[in-house]
Amino acid sequence: MKRLMCLVGTMFLLAISAAAQGPAGAGAGGEKTSSPKGQGRTRTFSVRDYSTWQISLGYQYNQINLLGSPFTTNGLSFDAVRFFGRWFGVEGQVGIGFGNTGTTSTPPNLNTQSLFAGGGARLAYRNRGRIEPWIHAVFGEQHFRFNQTAGVLGNNTALAGAAGAGVDYLLSAHTAIRGEADFIGSRFFSTNQRHFQVVSGLVFNF
Repeated sequence: MKRLMCLVGTMFLLAISAAAQGPAGAGAGGEKTSSPKGQGRTRTFSVRDYSTWQISLGYQYNQINLLGSPFTTNGLSFDAVRFFGRWFGVEGQVGIGFGNTGTTSTPPNLNTQSLFAGGGARLAYRNRGRIEPWIHAVFGEQHFRFNQTAGVLGNNTALAGAAGAGVDYLLSAHTAIRGEADFIGSRFFSTNQRHFQVVSGLVFNF
């Protein structure tokens, strides 16, 4: 996990270095258009269209299929994207979840904590409207900790990846609300798992 966090940090340090060399694309400072009658009109989302950084914080709901029967977790999701040009961005994502296994585990009713951290790519359709759809794929590590430390459960970490899509709805030139759905694949106990995740939250662009 420490190696992964160092890798994600290095990606963003490189992104910051690239940002210092110049703007991500033409029009970063905003654009103005004129009406046929010559009256000046500012496009509301021109600055937003070419924003370089995007940061989001929100609530995440996960359906975990780690033990054969699904259980759920609730938590927080943090996401940061550095865009290179208008459509493509490099993304880092961290998600933390808390839940209880109920009757899906032996012994039952184990409290669990989950952590996913990864990096990857995002493609976003950043037009001049209020709706911004996007797709992404991130790869990293998933960690589970149960309050039973003996046996198969306890503390386990494995490679994992998330892929899905979302929609941002702009409230202003720099603020939006988000809906997101992802499939998460992992490999614990020499077995492949597939989990499902829903995220909602606020997005800040600058």
